Amino acid sequence: MSVFGAMNASASGMTAQTLRTDIISQNIANVNTTRDANGNVYKRKNVVFAEKSASTFSQAFSVAKSNLANGVKVTQIVEDNSDGKMVYDPTHPDANEEGYVTYPNVNIVSEMTDLIDASRAYEADVTAFNATKAMAMKALEIK
Repeated sequence: MSVFGAMNASASGMTAQTLRTDIISQNIANVNTTRDANGNVYKRKNVVFAEKSASTFSQAFSVAKSNLANGVKVTQIVEDNSDGKMVYDPTHPDANEEGYVTYPNVNIVSEMTDLIDASRAYEADVTAFNATKAMAMKALEIK
């Protein structure tokens, strides 16, 4: 893998983890949102990653030959369709006829765990990028 290929793979990971962090932050911010603009309960969102595919045959061949990856990309952001939690609060404006309010299916503990995971993955990508950059700089010093 070339130096720039390694940097590109690390950079794509940083970009993907940044988007994942944004989605997790959105989930946390909407933990108590019982009604969105359409009148629906907020649904937790997840980010789906996939390996970047090669754009040309020669790139695909070199990746297959070297057994290395092209990086990562976000393929989609999906909603978690599991049921939210029902809380008895007859005074809430969004309560149903029985007095129960449906809150989003967002669990703060799992969101914070995912946030730590995304942060550590980002840090790993930064470390790999900096190590590649340091190797390139040392290669330039060879006489």
